[in-house]
Amino acid sequence: MLGAFSVGKTSLVSRYVHSMFSERYQTTVGVRIEKQQMSINGSTLDLLIWDLHGEDDVHTVRDSYLRGASGYLLVLDGTRRETLAVARALKQRVDAVLGEKPFVALLNKTDVRADWTISDADVESLRTDGWHVLETSAKSGDGVEKGFEILAAQLLG
Repeated sequence: MLGAFSVGKTSLVSRYVHSMFSERYQTTVGVRIEKQQMSINGSTLDLLIWDLHGEDDVHTVRDSYLRGASGYLLVLDGTRRETLAVARALKQRVDAVLGEKPFVALLNKTDVRADWTISDADVESLRTDGWHVLETSAKSGDGVEKGFEILAAQLLG
């Protein structure tokens, strides 16, 4: 799980792994690791989910956290347009460290869609660049499981 500070990475993981959502903000220090087993296309896949701290002006994700990743979810906050630039920069860093890996961009917070500052044109630009973008809400659960399923399908090739 990669993304800017406070985009909802931990909330998305909690929703997916534990079917829970909390309004209380939880800062991730370093990395939190969760494990989840899923069945997809007749195969069982064990996901080891690294919920990395958010990237911002002060904190950057360590390259060592990226090494060994088979794929990733790149989370953006629809209500904060600046998370788009952070996501693009993180994708470039991952590509530089690991080469191209399967990923899905999760555009989070559909439950407050009226407050979004990331436009449909921004999303279309990402898709034109080859990004698989899925709209999600950790609060309502919309799209969360589907995001993990899409990534898993990519991993299984």
